[in-house]
Order: sequence, then structure tokens, then C-alpha cells
Amino acid sequence: MNTVLCVGELLIDFFCTEADVSLTEGRHFAKQAGGAPANVSAAIARLGGHSAFLGKVGADPFGLFLKQTLEEQSVDTSMLLLDPAAPTTLAFVSRSASGERDFVFHRGADQLLRLEELDRAAVQDASMLHFGSATALLAEPFREVYITLMDDAKANGQFISFDPNYRGDLWAGRQEEFITLSRDGISKADLVKVSDEELQLITSQADCNAALDLLHEWGARAVAVTLGKDGTLISSPDSRLLVPSITIESIDSTGAGDAFIGALLCRISQLAHPAEFTRSAELQRDFVTFANRVGAIVCTKIGAIAALPTLDEVQEYAG
Repeated sequence: MNTVLCVGELLIDFFCTEADVSLTEGRHFAKQAGGAPANVSAAIARLGGHSAFLGKVGADPFGLFLKQTLEEQSVDTSMLLLDPAAPTTLAFVSRSASGERDFVFHRGADQLLRLEELDRAAVQDASMLHFGSATALLAEPFREVYITLMDDAKANGQFISFDPNYRGDLWAGRQEEFITLSRDGISKADLVKVSDEELQLITSQADCNAALDLLHEWGARAVAVTLGKDGTLISSPDSRLLVPSITIESIDSTGAGDAFIGALLCRISQLAHPAEFTRSAELQRDFVTFANRVGAIVCTKIGAIAALPTLDEVQEYAG
């Protein structure tokens, strides 16, 4: 089985537990491990795959909690660095009754990862790399790490997964920069995961098929477009099909997209040659069906990592 190395942020999410209040009004918060790439690494491991995480947290109680959380999920944390001079990144979130977020982000150690701190040989040992960070491309020095590792993986023939993971809160006023950086990542990727909103934003195409054609022209070998309850559109240069989701009663969709891509990468990692996935419509239908089921199950529970199912749970779930 191939190891999937997930690159990006690991942080503390403080969710306001009071209903329909702003952060100004909120007084009670629940601490949870957060960060999309970390969620993906946990999903892979929970489903029986081999995953590792590369990033940086503070050498503080929050950083130690995050390291312990990943290790409890059997994620390899040997490339997780603890910075004694910077605090762990924190995010505070509350939601209104309409679903709108009140969001405050305190950036810390995750953005300070530098190339010279990495064991580049260890990175090359991973057969597959997943780049799914909402924050890595925001600023240096982490941006250089992110882009360089993607370039290295492309040169080394490693399987590259890329999720642009757009967050409007973080990229306010910088959309064009986000689009440029995302297009560069897409050009190097074997697998791209986007929502339909991200697809339109990045390509400026209202028509989904025209947008997908563009992504393949740029270099993407397979593209998964998540459509929520409508399923997932999986596209390669030679095939395009809509894989339906399963009907569930959603309680909390937090982490569902990360669970989806984690499940998809877990199945791809079981192939002797991961690139086979990008060439086989049959594999794409089978693996995306599995990933849709995992994402749906996560929506029936509270939390991101806490809601991740085991392989047995996925197989037993009646849907």
C-alpha cells in the first residue's frame, strides 16, 4: 500500500457552542483539531490506509494536543514540526441561524515552515502527496515550501492530489492571486478536487463542461467536482460521469469534503500504480462511490475528525 503524505495546516478550531450568536456575543467554545490536510490524513488512516502529515505547530499545549490527535488516528507525525518560538494557529468560529460564519483567524506556527527544516528525502519516499491547504499559499515562507514540494513531486513522478480549498474569509481582496496560484497547482496535479463554486471561480466559466475542459488543458489528469447531495462529477480527458451520493439526514457537514478526498486517496493508494485511477472510468466510478458514502456518513455526525468512520462502519452503513 502506498503512503499518502498530506501537506498543509494543522490548527485548533474553537467552535462557539451557543446557537446563533456572533463571536462578540459568544462565551462558550469547544476545542477541536482542525486543518483540511490534517483531516484528510486522519480519514485515510481511519479507513485503513497509510498516511503521514507534514506541517508545523507550536511547541505548546495546543500543538501537543494536535500531534496526539493525529497519532491516535495512526497518522505518521514524523514530519510534523513543533516550533518553540511560535504559537499554534487558532481559528474561532460561530454560526448564525442562516449558516453564515463569524470567523477570526490567529495565524501562528503553520505559516513559518521553511524548506531548510524539511527532510526532503523523506518527502520523496511517499508515493502520493496531497496538497489541500486553505492557508499554505497565503504567505511566505510556507508558500515556497508548498510550491517547491509540488514541483519536486512532479519531477519525481509522485502522484499529486490538489484541493485549492478556497476560503473567502482568508482570500478577501486577493481572489486573482488565489486563482493564479490554483491554476499553477492544477497544472501539476494527477487529481484535482474542487466544489462547483471553486470550479467556476478558478476558470471563469459558468458551464461546467467547458470549465472541466480547461482544467484538463492546463494539465489536470482527473478532476472530482463535489456537488453536495447531487453527488460528484468525476472527469478525465477520456470520460466524464456523475456519481450519485446517498440520501442522508445531514446534521453537520463540517469535514465532509476532507473525508471525501481522504476516502478517495485511500482507495487510490491501494493500487500498485496510483496513476491507473486517472485512466480508468471503472475505477473512478467505484472509488468515487465509496468516497461519496464516506462523506455522507460524516454529515450524520458532529465534528470533523471525530465524525470519521472506520472501513467497517462504511461497509455496514445502510445509507
